[in-house]
Amino acid sequence: MSEERVVFAYLDEPPFCWPAAGGAAQGCDVELVTAALHALGITRFEQRLTTFAELLPGLASGRWTLTTPLFVTSERQQLVDFSRPVWALSDGLLVRTRDRVRLTGYRAVAAAAARLAVVAEQVQEQAGLAAGIAPERMIRVATQEEAVNAIRTGRADAYASVAMAHRGYLAREPDAELAIINVSASESVPAAGAFAFGKQNAALRQRFDAALEGLVGSDWHRAMMGRHGFPAGEY
Repeated sequence: MSEERVVFAYLDEPPFCWPAAGGAAQGCDVELVTAALHALGITRFEQRLTTFAELLPGLASGRWTLTTPLFVTSERQQLVDFSRPVWALSDGLLVRTRDRVRLTGYRAVAAAAARLAVVAEQVQEQAGLAAGIAPERMIRVATQEEAVNAIRTGRADAYASVAMAHRGYLAREPDAELAIINVSASESVPAAGAFAFGKQNAALRQRFDAALEGLVGSDWHRAMMGRHGFPAGEY
């Protein structure tokens, strides 16, 4: 019997996932999906590096089977199915170091009439709008790298993502000119993320969920997430 074909789509966003020098994906999400698939007897699967904007359309069209974890929203659940949650993360802002006292959160960005960079369609765009940032002050980009470059070049004043993604980026690309602001829970509560599956892959998702139940929260999982810099309580 041939092993079923599984294609995993991921982003270049450490510590969750990123392409290694040899081309293979690495990161905490990659280690978890590998362990879960191995538990199902799927020892080989394809990896596809893509952009955030292509993740869900790629599932719908069948280009891949599942994606790196995303925040679960009601709008996304209309398009795809989600596994059980695998982490819960808080938002953060990446700013120029000289602005870290001034731009302390979404509301501060709004009050300063500053410009906020967001990866298009990520939930941080809606959080910024809800805090009063004017739509014309939103700088929508396609990738993390573009957003960081917008801060470095002065095109934007803050970049909104999860704080863990900012920590992962600066661990890989240290820069004393950039600082991370942890957004308070009063502006953005920690939100759950889960692997996304095409609705045509419901049977695999159910089996995958069963595998996750034995992995998430295990000694192996806690050690793995700690190795990637996650504090207890974020998974």
